[in-house]
Amino acid sequence: MQTTPLPAPVRPDPVRDRWVGPMHLALAEAALAPATGDVPVGALVLGPDGSVIGRGHNEREAVGDPTAHAEMLAIREAAQAVGEWRLTGCTLVVTLEPCTMCAGAIVLSRLDRVVYGAVDDKAGAAGSLWDVVRDRRLNHRPEVVHGVLAEACGAALTAFFDAQRGVSG
Repeated sequence: MQTTPLPAPVRPDPVRDRWVGPMHLALAEAALAPATGDVPVGALVLGPDGSVIGRGHNEREAVGDPTAHAEMLAIREAAQAVGEWRLTGCTLVVTLEPCTMCAGAIVLSRLDRVVYGAVDDKAGAAGSLWDVVRDRRLNHRPEVVHGVLAEACGAALTAFFDAQRGVSG
């Protein structure tokens, strides 16, 4: 009898693994976006204690605003919740690597950390195409954790774009 070899076990990564729960919440937020024709990207800002103080999903189509990215909306909500623009001690969790606009907002809001799922090799600015968030010329460089639930985050985007093109799975 021939057996199929088991896949190599996934090595635990405590840094990445601690963000799986929050990324599931960000994925749930992302799932709200397609109802208005928006790309399914979801984001959360976690306060220093780990509680959710801001959330958002893409709303560019819904509100006709090119800046209505999930990250921007979550950062704005978090700043309102804290009562100031500095989000020191906070973490942004987002399903897709931030673009340059969002990376700039991450730096300017003084977030301590950005955690993302899928890489955006066409517009990513947190390590793939550009690395705005860790640019040594800037005065603030948050920690970056990437690849958290990357397959699930990427699958949501692929399903959305396949549906837009009329591709059936």
